[in-house]
Amino acid sequence: MKTYVAKPANINRKWYLVDAKGQRLGRLATQIANTLRGKNKPEYTPNIDTGDFVVVINAGRIAVTGRKRENKVYYRHSGYPGGLKERTLAEMLDRRPQEVIRLAVKGMMPKNRLARAQLKKLKVFAGPTHDHEAQKPEEFKLG
Repeated sequence: MKTYVAKPANINRKWYLVDAKGQRLGRLATQIANTLRGKNKPEYTPNIDTGDFVVVINAGRIAVTGRKRENKVYYRHSGYPGGLKERTLAEMLDRRPQEVIRLAVKGMMPKNRLARAQLKKLKVFAGPTHDHEAQKPEEFKLG
């Protein structure tokens, strides 16, 4: 019995549309990460990009449990001494809600070149409209 290895030329990519309104951040991010990597397909190969494109709308209306809006803190550093900046989840959702979902999905991907390429297939929009109507994304079933 031979092991199947996916060839990059034979991969069929789909476009999925995810409505993040009322969805839990972590549970949504795990399913998006698995779709971007292609783990939901029978021809999944770890070293080949077999994943699909994911368009997320209503990123500003995600749900989190507990007191995470006030207590969860995002850090970034400018590279200069004393350049550590921090923002809470509530501030991030006010300023750039699409970045919250992108960072959550990025944290669930492996840390390598392939995952950085797969993360480029994630398109996140804060509101209910998106720029990818021409690709005819199909509704993504969460659960």
